[in-house]
Amino acid sequence: MKIGIIGLGLMGGSMGLALKKVEQIQNKHITRIIGYDKNPLHSQQALNLGLVDECVELKEIWQCDVVFLCVPVDGIISLMADLKEGELNPKTTLIDVGGAKVKILQSLPQWLRIHFVGAHPMCGTEFFGPKAAFGELYENAIVILTDLEQSGAYQAELAKDIFIALGMKILKMDSKSHDKHIALISHMPHIISYALANATLAQENPQTILALVGGGFRSMSRISKSSPLMWKDVFKQNKHNVLEAMAHFQAEFDKARVLLENDDFDGLESFMANANTLQKFL
Repeated sequence: MKIGIIGLGLMGGSMGLALKKVEQIQNKHITRIIGYDKNPLHSQQALNLGLVDECVELKEIWQCDVVFLCVPVDGIISLMADLKEGELNPKTTLIDVGGAKVKILQSLPQWLRIHFVGAHPMCGTEFFGPKAAFGELYENAIVILTDLEQSGAYQAELAKDIFIALGMKILKMDSKSHDKHIALISHMPHIISYALANATLAQENPQTILALVGGGFRSMSRISKSSPLMWKDVFKQNKHNVLEAMAHFQAEFDKARVLLENDDFDGLESFMANANTLQKFL
């Protein structure tokens, strides 16, 4: 089994490293892992770091048994729009790892849908690029498989077998529910982190303030280091759900502000105590 990876940053590079630990999938050995990245520097770094066995042209990737699409979500749509039926191996399984799903899946040409498995591994770090890749990224993480009934039976089973071999836990969900829920627990927190970082940088002497930071600020601002290019596409594709999630957050933020303005510290304590109960579910 030959596997191709398009996009050799954190997700794609880590996928290459993780797959190198897998002996076989569906009784087939992984014979070669090849990669493609439109950035020549990333391709060279991926080779130097051993993330893939070889970097090739895009047309060769489409002949692999499995292709992972690990580029920003707008890039996935562009790749699929440009792909012609005769360019793809008839049994190829295409697996994307994008953080928003509805628009990707809706954009697929009908002939291509059977080949495609929409997956979202719930893992990652604030770092990006080939140097950020590490082989344990996917271990014990959840992967959400969306609208799986529209994928081919062979492609769906192969994708599940791959993710199980990587040590992942599979959750099935329709793409609309995925985008709505993920907006609240992933997309909105990134917006908040970017806003916190910008609010701090906008102060008169941010360097002085940052010299005082402790664990709380570091925890909340950590993901503001995430790739703006990748997250711009996610926010664009999931705009409606992200705005809805931000409205929910704003309502709670305003509630806390009013309690504080009114010196209602008992109410503020109750507000915080209610928030504490979230940890029962985590």
